[in-house]
This record gives sequence, C-alpha cells and structure tokens, in this order.
Amino acid sequence: MSIAVRTALAVIAGFVVGSAVNMVLIMISGRVIPPPAGADVTTMEGLKASLHLFQPRHFLFPFLAHALGTLAGALAAAWLSPSRPLVAAFIVGALFLAGGLVNAFTLPSPAWFVAADLLLAYLPAAWLGATLASGLSRRSASGGA
Repeated sequence: MSIAVRTALAVIAGFVVGSAVNMVLIMISGRVIPPPAGADVTTMEGLKASLHLFQPRHFLFPFLAHALGTLAGALAAAWLSPSRPLVAAFIVGALFLAGGLVNAFTLPSPAWFVAADLLLAYLPAAWLGATLASGLSRRSASGGA
C-alpha cells in the first residue's frame, strides 16, 4: 500500500476518533452543565432559538468538545501516519476548523465564543496533537526510555 493511501487512511481514522471524542463531550455536556431553563437543545432549531439564554459557562463544553476532539483526531492521525505526521494532524485540524466555521455561520453564538473557538480550538489543538504523537513515536522507538 502506498504512503499516500496510508496517510489518507490515517487522516480518516483521526477524523473518526476526533468526531467520537467531540460527540461524547457534547452528549455529556448537559449532564455536567445543564442548559438554561426553557432551552431546547435537542434540535438545531431549538438550539438556535435558545442560544440567547446561554451564559458563558454553557459554552465551556462545546469549546472543550471542539478542542479535545481535534486534539484526539490530530494525535491519532499523526501517530498513524507513515510519513508527514504534522501534515496529517493539520489536515484533521483543518477539517474540524471547517466544521467550526459552519457552526459560526449557522448558530447565533456570541462573538467572543466564535473568536475563541476558531482561534484556539482547532489549529493549536492539531499542532499539540502532532507534537504529542512525535513524543509517543520517539519513546516507542527508543524502547520506552
């Protein structure tokens, strides 16, 4: 199998891992920080209609889901990539950033959250994932020392 195909598979695997982490965090967010009274967050329409009720604390888990999902996906892609792990990690980061841009234009979120989310959650997490993966690769290559 060619390196390009293996790298593409690493990116796909990273995207799946990151999406799973993102979804788990979004699913548990309402149990940790309950939505505001009267907010229906079970549908996109309900979420759009109730975002004006959200306080800053309600944006913590969406930010963590975006950042940690990207981090996990980028780490997996970089670790699985046969060459150019940084490129694989940043491709995953760019895919999640594209999703973040769609959310920014779809949901009426506060500007401070959109700015923090787009600037701090995706590409920095992709870089961190690649950095962590290179540390894992170095340790495993040197016999765990």
